[in-house]
This record gives sequence, C-alpha cells and structure tokens, in this order.
Amino acid sequence: MKSRSTLATWLSELDRSRLARVLALRKDAASSPEPRSVGELADRLQRPGSVALVLPRLTLPCLQAAEALAALGVRATRESLAALLGSTSPAAVHALDATLEALSDRALVWHDGSEALRMSTPLRQAWSTPLGLDATMEELLAGTTSEELRGMLAVLGIKPPGTKQQRLAALVEHHSDAERVAALVAGAPTTTRKLLEQSSRSTPRQSPFVVFGASGRDLQPGARWALDRGLLLQDRHRYGPVRMPLEVALALRGPDWHAPFEPLPPVPQLAPITSAEVEREAAVAATAFAAQAASVLSACATAPPTRLKSGGIGARELARLGKVAHAEDAVVRIALETAYAAGLLARDGDRVPPTEAYDTWVEQEPAEQLAVLLRAWRDLPLTPTRARDEDNKALPALAGAPACGGCLQARHGLLTAAAGLPAGQGVKVAAELGPLVAWHRPLADDASPEGTAPFSTVIREGELLGVLARGALSPLGAHLAAHADEELDITARRLLPPATTTARIGADLTAVVTGTPSVRLSALLDATADRETSGTASVWRFSAGSIRRVLDAGRTPDDITADLAACSATALPQPLTYLIADTARGHGRVRIAPAACVIHGDEPALLAELAAHRALSTLALRQLAPTVLVSGSPPAATLAALRAAGYAPVAETAAGTVRIERRLPQRAAVPPPRGNVGRRGPRSTATRASDVPTDAGMGALADRLLKAPPSAPEPDPIGSGVPFATDTEEIVAGYAKHLSYSDVRQIAHAIDTGAAITVEYIATSGNRTVRTLSDLELDPPYLDAWCHLREAERVFTLSRIHGVMPA
Repeated sequence: MKSRSTLATWLSELDRSRLARVLALRKDAASSPEPRSVGELADRLQRPGSVALVLPRLTLPCLQAAEALAALGVRATRESLAALLGSTSPAAVHALDATLEALSDRALVWHDGSEALRMSTPLRQAWSTPLGLDATMEELLAGTTSEELRGMLAVLGIKPPGTKQQRLAALVEHHSDAERVAALVAGAPTTTRKLLEQSSRSTPRQSPFVVFGASGRDLQPGARWALDRGLLLQDRHRYGPVRMPLEVALALRGPDWHAPFEPLPPVPQLAPITSAEVEREAAVAATAFAAQAASVLSACATAPPTRLKSGGIGARELARLGKVAHAEDAVVRIALETAYAAGLLARDGDRVPPTEAYDTWVEQEPAEQLAVLLRAWRDLPLTPTRARDEDNKALPALAGAPACGGCLQARHGLLTAAAGLPAGQGVKVAAELGPLVAWHRPLADDASPEGTAPFSTVIREGELLGVLARGALSPLGAHLAAHADEELDITARRLLPPATTTARIGADLTAVVTGTPSVRLSALLDATADRETSGTASVWRFSAGSIRRVLDAGRTPDDITADLAACSATALPQPLTYLIADTARGHGRVRIAPAACVIHGDEPALLAELAAHRALSTLALRQLAPTVLVSGSPPAATLAALRAAGYAPVAETAAGTVRIERRLPQRAAVPPPRGNVGRRGPRSTATRASDVPTDAGMGALADRLLKAPPSAPEPDPIGSGVPFATDTEEIVAGYAKHLSYSDVRQIAHAIDTGAAITVEYIATSGNRTVRTLSDLELDPPYLDAWCHLREAERVFTLSRIHGVMPA
C-alpha cells in the first residue's frame, strides 16, 4: 500500500502532458474506462498483468537497470544503482538517466520525493533472484532472535547494543562495508574462503549448502565459521538452504564486478545508400509479393486447401499452392497467415475457402491489396514462415497455435531497430540487424532455425514484403512502425504500379504480363492458358489442352478470339488464331449424353411413337437414332411405365440377352416370440411391446408402461458413470475428449495441487512425444506448463493430449 500511495503521489505531481505520455506508453492502463482519480490510475499501473504487458516492450538497458534495482531492494538510490552498474563516466551517467527516464515514463520506476528510487511491486517480483543475488541481510535476519544477533556480533568483536533493532542495525552496517567483509573473509580458513567464493557466484537456487537437522549437523566444511559471523545465514530452526546476504555477495564479488549494463545498441557495419535505391528495391519486392499472394489466394478460391486431421494446412497442400502460384514456401505461408488474419480466408469444416471479404479485396489495386496484408503481418501473433518445430518436424500453416507475444515483439523490434539506423545508411549484411532486434526487444521470441543468425526468419519476411531493402527500413516499413495506415496506403500506391490490363501475346504462343495482372486479365489468361511464372512478370502459355478447357466451359471460338484480342497489346498472332480454330474444329465430334437405360427395337415407327407418347413424358425419352431411345429413368421404372401404357417390352441383360423374370412365392413373416423368451439381465424386466397381448387395448399398454421400473440414468459425458469431483475435471474433460475419466482426474489433480505428470502429446506437426510437465496452469483450451523435455515454458493444447501417466 505504501508503494501504491507513493506512485499516486508521483502521478499527481505530473503535468498533463507528462501524464498523457505515461498513458500513451502504458496502453494497457489506458484501455479500460477513464480513471476517476489518480489513485485509481495508480492501482491499475500496479496490477501484475499490467506490468506483464509492458515488460516485452522494454529495451535491454531498461531490463538491466530494473533487475539491478530489484536486487538492491527498497533502499536503492540513484547513486547505489550507478555504482552497481558501473555507470560513473559522464557518458554512462547520461545513459543511465535516459534509461531511468524511460522506466519513469512507463510508471515502472519513480523517485519517492527523497533520494530513494521506488519500483513497481509486480516489476520487482518479475525476478526471483535478480543478478543471482539473494535478499538483503535485514530481510534474511527478520526472524532471528536477539540472542543470536548478540552471538554474531560477539564473534565479530563488536560490542552488542541493548535492543534487537540496534543489534540488527550494527550487523547490517558492518556487513555493508565491503572492505570489512573482504578483510574478514581473508582471515577465514581456506575451506571457508572457497565455500564463500563459490556461494557468491551462484544463485540461491543453485546453492549447494542445504542443511537439515540440528545445528552443526551435515554442514559443508567451513560453513560453521561463516554461519557464526553472519556471512551465511540459515533458518533459526536449521531447516532449508543456507543463504548468503546480498551485501556479503557484492563484497565478495569485488569492487571491479558490476551488473551488466549496455545502454547503447550494438553498432553494425553500415554502408551508404540513397532513398531512391531503397524505394526501388522495396517496390520490386512488394510488387512481386503482391502478385504471388494474389495468385496463392486465387488458387485457394479455385480449390480451397484441405486441412489436416490434426489441424492446419499440411506440406502437400502448401506445395500444391506454391506450384500453382509459382511461389516459394515462405511466400505461401505469409500469404495464408496474413489473409486469414485479415479475414480473407476462414476455416469451413475440413477446408479453408475465401470469405466474402476476399471478393472485395480481389477487385482492388495491388497497392491496396498489399497494404491489407502488411497491416495483418505487423500484428500477427506468430512467425508465419516458421516451418519446423523443436524436433525439426514440418509445421502446418494456419494450425491455430496459441498466440506468441514474443513473435509479435520480434517483428516490432525489427521495425524499431531498422528505424533507428542513421539516415542514408543501411547494414551491409541484413543478418546484422539481429543483434539490434535483441537489444530493442530482449524478450522477443527468435523463431530462426538453429545454426542461423538471430532473428534471420523475421528479417527474411521483411525483405520479402518490401519492408526492408538494402539493409534499411523502406517507406512501407516506416509507416508500419509508426502505425500510420493512411500514409501506408498512399506510399503503397506510389511505389506499386497499378494492375496491368493488357498482355503481350507472342507467336510462340505465350502471353507476358509485366507487373500485377488485373482480375479480369488474370481470370481470362488462367482460363485459356497455363501459367508458367509469377512475380514482377508473369508468363502464360497457350496449348490445345488449355483452349479445349475453355471450350468445355461453353465459350465459342469467336468469343475466345474476341476476348484475347481485347486484352492484347498487339494484334493476335496467326499461330494462336490457328490453334483456336484447329482445336474448335475437333471439339465435340464425340458427344456423351446422360442416360439411365437404353430402349431399342427394329421398328422405327414404334420407337417414334414411344418418344411422342404423352403418358411417357416422365421418362424423359430422347431419340438418338431411328431405332434407339435413351431414358432418364432406371430400367425398372422405364419397364413399368411402358407396360402401364399398354406396351409389351422385355428387359435385357448387360450381355444383350433377354432377362428371365421369375416371381418368388410370397410367404408371411415369422411372428415374434411371446413371453419372456430371450430376456437376459436385470434390465430385461422393463416392459416391451411384445409382452403385451395383441388383443389388448391402448389402456392396458399404458397401464403396463406406468408399472414398469424406471430406466437407468444417463452416464456422465466421459461415460464412466462417476460424476465430476471438481470444476477443473469438468473443464479438462470438455476439451480433452480423447482421454478417459481417470486420465482427466490425473490432469485435474496435477493442476490443482501443482504435481508433475507425464503425458503423451501429439504436436502440431503430427509428431507423437512423451513429455513430463510441472507447474501446470489451466488456460482453456490450453495448458501452460514447464516442459522437462525442452527445459522451457511451453503451451499445450488439451485436445492434443492422448494419454496420461504418473511423473
């Protein structure tokens, strides 16, 4: 509460412009309704979820300074922070001030009116052992008795004061003097010195000095000497780990040790470039991507890709789309993910067809189409071109994986890093932007394959989209970084040419379109020719098969010639007109008509009479030859209709012989047995219709039904007959439908108690693995847990868990 009131006091002292800046940088705090007071705003800024949204957007020096402040604790000051970070030179002091200003702008760190620096409580709790240091001596000695403090002071040669607080202050003052601690340790036994040096460099969780039992039992060699002097501390009941106070650890690390602090971003190798070069290269890449993305989505409209049983579009469908659109796998994945995020594609059963929004999008100019996909790419909560998982298994596209905030921050970090390059300069090698991204967004998720440069995947995406060019941020990327959507549309229209409405059709039966073809032109050429290449220039080739395809669609040769002539920049070449005429001449020489059966005879007059008979109109008879009719009805129906009309037809077999019709004698069905014949089990006591005499009326039947015992109750959704014991079980059972009730109970028990379990999990790629999970948190339909196989936090989908075993 004290920290919150201090924050409220600090906020109340800000002018309106500074307070507006705090709210702008803390969008999470401004997203809820307008705060009614500064105190309410301070409460919002102190929420743990609020800090969790801000942390991923902090730069490396901000995180380093915040961790150092968390290590120093409540007594941190500007001077102690500078000393811990080693920021004593004028340039380092200026950089530290800028870092503290950035943290202050986000209401994470502020001055409390004195020399002390206050820190948001949720931010301090983000580190359990900041800098590998334990708590301060005052915190660790909070439960120590006055007599124990007197004993430590006596061993140190200090006269113990009268009260416990005075003794505690004296001990803290002594151990806060690094020179005194160093001199004390210098006179310690050799085993104790080694023990203390090792403990000062290891984090509390890694401390090897866990002691159980009574005092002096099972201690490490030399530990008793340090415990007697307060250099190491232990619970008064002698349980738990032996811990080293922060003051002692800093003193033993020496005056030359400083917490890591990198206030300036890494300096890559730069090369001079001009804005014209950047715009020209960005325009080429953006134009090619817009054309290929349009081709990918057009292929989805023609034949919607099929989803895998495990979800997503698999490698086979991705390869098909890439072959049709003549685009590499990365372009296909970006096009699908951005189109889905923009609402141009949607899941429909086992397929992913376009939506009605696609019909509007496809009619737009390439610049407008690109702007829609660029905005979707900027806000994607995943890395679309990531094609392999941790096991190097292929990942499908549109798999519906959980949102990845680190992936989003990697993209935003790339835009920020590239925007910070000097004007007129670009990196010589695009991969050198990776360390800059890591500096601007240290918590970003690097989805690059192992063995490649950091953030190479997201850098490659930027180059494919025209966001990066010549190692610098293009105008398209600058507008994306600034969230200037209107300026993005204007720049895209300036850089990308309008859709091409004409093609150059050559005598080699090819049609070449430079730029992005219009919707009408692309549809016409796709119908009459086969696409060979796509990109900045697209090529189609005419053939007898492609012309036959459009003739099959009902177009006439004259219509085809007129449509191609209207979109051709020159007169149609003679070889193409000859190809159309020759293909049309042989088209339809053989016809196929639907027929359910054939009627034939030797008398043309009789068959003509059948075709004209009004009573037989329902058969849809059509005369193909004087002695041949086809019927739209099956043979049995046709035979019955002809006989009903007074004719005497006969049926033929497939071999052409007369089919002999035999009528089998009809017999009555065997009546069902009466009485209790065939009853088995206790459920057979229920009344059945066969138990009631046939001559009984409805009243007797109703009486029997009312006297029958009630039926068994319906089982629970799992089918075990056992009701759910907790809400957690019911939630897990609703999503993990492959699991038995016992498996559901194991998972729910692990979630509620914090126990570890082992599960059989089917990854998005279809790979089956066995993983041990701990620290489970339920977030339906997902499960957050620590994966012992990967040694990292992972998100698991409940429906993909197919088995549970004890850990």
